[in-house]
Amino acid sequence: MRLRDVPRPRDLPVWQQNALIALAVFAGGTLVYLSGIHRLQPGGDVCPLWVRFAELAAMCATSFLRRKVPWGLLVATAVLAVDITLGPSLPIVVAYTDFLYTAMLYGSRRTNRVLIGITAAAALTVLFGFLAGSGWRAAMLGAFSMLSFLLVPVWWGANVRQQSDIAATERANAEQLATIAVLDRQAAVAAERSRMARDLHDVIAGHLSAIAIQSEAALSMADDPKTAQAVLVAVRENSVRALEEMRAMIGLLRSESATDEVTAPARLAELTRLVESARAAGMTVLVDSAVDDSVALPTAVDLTAYRIAQEALTNAVKHAPGGQVTVKLRVAEGALTVEISNELPGEAPRSNGTGHGLPSMRERAHAVGGTLQAGPSGPGWLVHAVLPLAEGRP
Repeated sequence: MRLRDVPRPRDLPVWQQNALIALAVFAGGTLVYLSGIHRLQPGGDVCPLWVRFAELAAMCATSFLRRKVPWGLLVATAVLAVDITLGPSLPIVVAYTDFLYTAMLYGSRRTNRVLIGITAAAALTVLFGFLAGSGWRAAMLGAFSMLSFLLVPVWWGANVRQQSDIAATERANAEQLATIAVLDRQAAVAAERSRMARDLHDVIAGHLSAIAIQSEAALSMADDPKTAQAVLVAVRENSVRALEEMRAMIGLLRSESATDEVTAPARLAELTRLVESARAAGMTVLVDSAVDDSVALPTAVDLTAYRIAQEALTNAVKHAPGGQVTVKLRVAEGALTVEISNELPGEAPRSNGTGHGLPSMRERAHAVGGTLQAGPSGPGWLVHAVLPLAEGRP
């Protein structure tokens, strides 16, 4: 067996630790008694050696109660009282200090306070007793004795107890921080999943809805090959664009660092593609934009505005086919205003619906500190978003 495989004493069960302590105390006390240096008072020992060994055996047996505070300490005190009555001996007094230390370490707060008070009172009693009866030299010797056998184990136990309490508090704080970190990580993962779901909806739903509507239009134009070909070109452009954006998203998810090259996100500069796609589906689209290359938009705002326009145009194509859509873009008072309005046929639904499009647009607007309203407006439907260009601006 290697040395590192031997268990440390503190890793053993409590009863085995107590047995080792009792064995060590008995072995050390036996050597002291056999050497004849056990007397703490001058003169010879009037007690037979077997009496001393009986005291030592009783103290060693009490070691199995050392953590049973205060019962172990009371039994050890009784053995000490017998030893003092017969003449104090070194092994019993030394063994008793372990009970003082253990009581301070494992006892209750009340036990600790009582033990400190009793120890201080005993030390002062011995000190003044020696001063009154034997002079200051004997008083100093008694004081040092009390310091060694009473005050030191009590102070040591109190100090270890304090450090253990501090360690327990720090450990509890660390566990709480770890729990909070886990909760934060779970919340971050949930938020990221929500964002990914929103992006996936915007990328796929918009393009696939346009593809489905344009394909249906192309199938109904068998007698107009030129128009059908133009619609199919728009279908292909939507398909390619959807694949490009999906590839960009997958590449971003797979990338291990921010320096990996991925396709740039869609911007308002590509609004023309959305307009041409809607027109290919049979919509009449009017664009009134005051945003050009000279206007520098934050990336998040630029992408949000593009996605809102994409979703609004997709909904217009889906719920009001063949109608007219007006897209207005304005920059004023530190905010970008995006407004998409379209006509609604009489039989078209005028409610908010149950899909993810409108909630997704609102989430995007709120994510950049903006607002979005969507609902009926006169004879049609209006989507109105205000996106601040600087963080914290209304």
